[in-house]
Amino acid sequence: MSKVGKVPVVVPSGVKVTVSGGTFVVEGKHGRLTQSYRPDMVEIVIADSVINVSRRKEGKEYRAYHGLYRSLLANMVKGVAERWEKRLVIKGLGYRARLQGNTIILDLGYAGPKEYELPSGIEAELPNPSEIVIRGADKRDVGQVAAELRRLRKPNVYDGKGIRYKDEIVVQKAGKLGGQGAA
Repeated sequence: MSKVGKVPVVVPSGVKVTVSGGTFVVEGKHGRLTQSYRPDMVEIVIADSVINVSRRKEGKEYRAYHGLYRSLLANMVKGVAERWEKRLVIKGLGYRARLQGNTIILDLGYAGPKEYELPSGIEAELPNPSEIVIRGADKRDVGQVAAELRRLRKPNVYDGKGIRYKDEIVVQKAGKLGGQGAA
């Protein structure tokens, strides 16, 4: 039995899950998410606000889909109930972010500011100019937006400047120890 797949998904109050045909839909106070699945591989049963995912047969591919759909379902339930969140930190002299409507404007040491338009379903908050909090119901979208923002100025391993995740540790390198002609 799959370690991930055999754990039942508990549905909190205020969240509605429906399974029909080859899709499951999760609705809650933070949105509505839809995911297609392969009913020939797994069976999804909802009973007493608990969702159980089981595979139809034994086999490598069946085990893979079993864990995948259970994880996707659990992530969707958590997302519509309390939303996913990623925190980014901007380090560097003069590096900062500001929010203008649905656009994040970043000053990252380039000739001009970089602008990033937030997709629908994702919202951002800036507690201070050097921190960005990204929230949304879909875990994949929140992670994608955070990765795209980080890609605008990856953390430099020599001086530590750039955009990094809040819990990310960037190991700094020493750099050149001697100048030209050092013995």
